[in-house]
Amino acid sequence: MGRAEARQARQRGARRARKSRPSGIRRFFTFKKMLGTFLGLCLLAMGAFFVAYLLVPVPEANAEAKLQSNVYKYSDGKLLARTGEVNREIVGLDKIPQDVQYAFVAAENKTFFEDSGVDIKGTLRGLKNTLTGQGKQGGSTITQQYVKNYYLNQDQTVTRKLKELVISLKVDRKREKSEILAGYLNTSYFGRGAYGIQAASQAYYGVDAEKLNVAQGAYLAALVQAPSSYDWAVASDETKETVTNRWNYVLNNMVEESWLDKSTRDGLKFPVPQAPKAPAGLSGQAGYIVEAAKQELARQGIDKADLDAGGWTITLNIDSKRQKELEGAVQKQLEDELDREDNKVDATVQAGATSVDPKTGKVVALYGGVDATKHWLSNATRRDYQPASTFKPVVFASALENESTTQDGDPIGLNTVYDGTSKRPVEGSDTPFNPQNDLDKSYGPVSVQTSLNRSINSAFAQMAVDVGLDKVKETALELGMPDINFPERPSISLGVMGASTWDMAGVYATLDNHGKKVTPTIVAKAEHKDREFEVQDPIGSQVISRETADTVTAGLTGVVKNGSGIAAKSSFYEAAGKTGTSEKNRSAWFAGYTPELTTVVALFGESPKDGGGQVSLTGTAQAGRANGGGFPARIWADYTLGALNGGSDAEFDLDVAEIASPEPTPTETETETEDPTPTPTETETETEDPTPTPTDTGTTDPTPTDEVPTPTTTITPPTGTFTPPVEPGDGDPDKDTDRRPPQP
Repeated sequence: MGRAEARQARQRGARRARKSRPSGIRRFFTFKKMLGTFLGLCLLAMGAFFVAYLLVPVPEANAEAKLQSNVYKYSDGKLLARTGEVNREIVGLDKIPQDVQYAFVAAENKTFFEDSGVDIKGTLRGLKNTLTGQGKQGGSTITQQYVKNYYLNQDQTVTRKLKELVISLKVDRKREKSEILAGYLNTSYFGRGAYGIQAASQAYYGVDAEKLNVAQGAYLAALVQAPSSYDWAVASDETKETVTNRWNYVLNNMVEESWLDKSTRDGLKFPVPQAPKAPAGLSGQAGYIVEAAKQELARQGIDKADLDAGGWTITLNIDSKRQKELEGAVQKQLEDELDREDNKVDATVQAGATSVDPKTGKVVALYGGVDATKHWLSNATRRDYQPASTFKPVVFASALENESTTQDGDPIGLNTVYDGTSKRPVEGSDTPFNPQNDLDKSYGPVSVQTSLNRSINSAFAQMAVDVGLDKVKETALELGMPDINFPERPSISLGVMGASTWDMAGVYATLDNHGKKVTPTIVAKAEHKDREFEVQDPIGSQVISRETADTVTAGLTGVVKNGSGIAAKSSFYEAAGKTGTSEKNRSAWFAGYTPELTTVVALFGESPKDGGGQVSLTGTAQAGRANGGGFPARIWADYTLGALNGGSDAEFDLDVAEIASPEPTPTETETETEDPTPTPTETETETEDPTPTPTDTGTTDPTPTDEVPTPTTTITPPTGTFTPPVEPGDGDPDKDTDRRPPQP
């Protein structure tokens, strides 16, 4: 070919090349350029992800993920209350059955045990839908869901999703799969306000997580996908079908992964969850019980901030059956008799009670008031009222323990004779004191046993002086009374200090326990996943001799059999006890015990006005005095019979210094004076302050004690709730109208 021809050929090739070359914008989208760009972007993304992996740390857990509730349980494990902002109780994987664990893996992430903690396809799908505004999309692994719940938040943003991916990879490398699975189960939301599998188990099936079966576990695993709509209680028929299909999907996956035997799976039926219940809050008696438990834990060394942080499971000594019996007794014997709406006196009545097992110190029942949400101050533990004549057995115990003698040198015992004359001045005291007996009755020479039965003020005022006021106080403190407004004056004999039903239950339980110290204890155990706590032993050392304690018990059995506590008498149990009514009838008490149970019941007159000053109980239920032998003794008897399952054959095993000798009923005489209002030698300052500072009562305004009926029959209640007759007791000397016949 010549040169000319060659040149023409080159020109034709160039023209063809120019014709085939993309023109305009097309020249930027060649295959090579697109492939190069894609590879470049991939390298850039990989580089960016690598940088992100290096720069994004595993953060601290978010505050909400660590929030837990405190769980309070009855002694039998039943749920009493749950407190805290978040309904969550973190449990270890060892508390979750293995087949239930597998149910969640089968539902959410079958490759969980082998994967690297992330699902790239699912994450990219989620990113795409987030960018295009299509909302949430599944596909995250269990590790990613755990990271989202525990370290991040629920925001649907690209930044959050990228962080989730990076942190999930790191968490999967640093932590065991078991730890990740436990974290996922404890942070997931299940609806009904329940966070974590333990709260969900209680919310949907009323059991702890460790008692879930595989069918129930499969439902909870299905529920996590859409807790609000998949809740069986609110689901439509169409949604219920969806839920059932999801449940079957979970179980079928378990069979496919060899985590569940097919024959077992074929026999399973859908486990319909229980209906939703109101949160276990602090209404009714729960608030009083929880508060008492918190106070006890604080006394035993658990910091309040530590407790408030949550995560505690606290098992109480409260017996659910006995608690119900106590609440029922107060309702039947008191509340059903009151007209709180239209009767001004009835509106002031507050009831409190504490019941203790004297052998173990366990507080088995407690009554704090009508409702903790309506009257938060617990009437079981308040110390702003006087225990009155329930203190007299302490005076007698101190006399026995100190081997005290009378002014004439006679040893003090049940048969020791005292002068029961009303307003008799005490002898041997630097502080003059001449207390008036109830209704100003004088009895002449009476034994200590009769003085207990009839709660004769003049006899016990003299006994306190004979023993030594400092020694009486020492014995009281050793028995467990608090040192609150505790005078060392003759009026100490009338119980003018402050004490609660809880305190007095401890004192009487110690007498019941043959003088070995009983400190009432409401907490059986307190557990936390991060620490251990050992509850202190409620049974202490011998604080008074067995002979002293048993002799006091022998005397108090007479009070129930023949004295002011006869309303507590029954042929179905053996009982000892003492009534008491404080100054101006502001409080009324019955403290009593059987060989198996010690219970103290009290009524308090509290003004419904702001400040809640102390007021008289006289006129309660339009029945005159609310004395210790009336409402409190009847509540005690009703409760005790039920708490003992209809009665008990147990008898007091007493080692007494002496047995009280039979004696005729003492002659009662009215004390007449020309001046019925003599100048008192000791006075009490009256105050509407809810925490008065009591002093000693003079003759014009006696601290009331116990008017005693002469019993003619033994009360033998039928099987069931015992309703003893109402007998007059201690109280306002101007009124003694509480003489109603027995209730049917």
